[in-house]
Amino acid sequence: MPIDILMPALSPTMESGNLAKWHVKEGDTVVPGDVIAEIETDKATMEVEAVDEGRIGRILIAEGSADVPVNQVIAVLLAEGEDAAAAAVAAPVETLAAPSAPGSAQPSAPRSAPPPAPPSRANGGGDRVIASPLARRIAAESGIDLAAIPGSGPRGRIVKRDVDAAISGGTVRPAPRPKAPAKAPAPRPAAPAPVEVEGLYETGTFDVVPHDTIRKVIARRLTESKQTIPHFYLSVDCALDNLLALRRQINDGAPADADGKPAFKVSVNDFVIKAMAMALRDVPDANVTWTEEAMLKHHAVDVGVAVAIPGGLITPVVRGAEQKTLSAISEEMKDFAARARARKLLPEEYQGGATTISNLGMYGIPTFSAVINPPHATILAVGAGEKRAIVRDDGSLGTATMMSVTLSTDHRAVDGALGAELLGAFKRYIENPAAMLV
Repeated sequence: MPIDILMPALSPTMESGNLAKWHVKEGDTVVPGDVIAEIETDKATMEVEAVDEGRIGRILIAEGSADVPVNQVIAVLLAEGEDAAAAAVAAPVETLAAPSAPGSAQPSAPRSAPPPAPPSRANGGGDRVIASPLARRIAAESGIDLAAIPGSGPRGRIVKRDVDAAISGGTVRPAPRPKAPAKAPAPRPAAPAPVEVEGLYETGTFDVVPHDTIRKVIARRLTESKQTIPHFYLSVDCALDNLLALRRQINDGAPADADGKPAFKVSVNDFVIKAMAMALRDVPDANVTWTEEAMLKHHAVDVGVAVAIPGGLITPVVRGAEQKTLSAISEEMKDFAARARARKLLPEEYQGGATTISNLGMYGIPTFSAVINPPHATILAVGAGEKRAIVRDDGSLGTATMMSVTLSTDHRAVDGALGAELLGAFKRYIENPAAMLV
């Protein structure tokens, strides 16, 4: 019997992905472990392997297709002796064509033109509501009428984020009860027409660059963060002179590798990661994650580090950073940064954690405030080290290399006094870095 190959869920929150590339074509024979396709998510490009032996009977989703829903049939695998006709019977699914290039002629027709899908009642017509199973379950548990929710998925499909947005926005009505007399829905006030931003600018004076998946996800997550997390900010200045001297000493004493180059080279950011990890170890009440039911108090300190990649950023997580040496953190971050820019990180390498480091010091930014990266309770914004005039304890004037940092906290989980205690512990480690080595 033909086997459907489904669009995999590469992370717990993934609802759709882009089918970036096929490594097989119709008629090819595959065995378990063969790479058959590359799937692009909002964070990484991952390879999909065959789990059964057989022959690719039909490819239903063209490479380059965007926003393919999880569990959508993307291809059909045939066993020995089966033909392509069996594949057509097994998977009567619409073939999605890759988007045509800008300025091209009409897109090529799919191999099989399916009958038009019934319109979604959520979009104002028809009798059937098109929704994902997860969206239906959440709506049923919350007593929500799916017909009152506009869908943002492919072809107007209602997905989890639509239900969540309706619940948080209070714009839903209860689901109709069985056998209850039908009532005409109350008239809704007309929504204001959206502002056509493009119309504010003269035609030909700008280029239209469509949002890619990464940028859409960043926009959605940061908007949710600022709207749903009560941010609270604390700032402190740290003297870097002792740290810079210790860093120079460590790097000068690094052993040589087989090529005669230093085996490691620690950066200021490696010290920052280690200092934040040890501060959270010393202030465990801040090493937490907020949930509506309870506070999650973590055993280890897992520190996410914002890494810029083309089109956005990603936060790989250094696990158990409080127990790792500076050289180990340095090597791990070099590997993370290289694979992040190549979009080769695995989901377990950038999910989880309780805090984030966002360092813009290398860009010369002296101070800034960062937006919390859910589900983290804190994020530390690190500015550039710069020479400043200071007043010493004895009242004399002098200069020192100072670094300003700002801690953004989720005020539900880390209040002002606890955040100040955490930031004070961080400052002590930065200004007395030898304490991180013992």
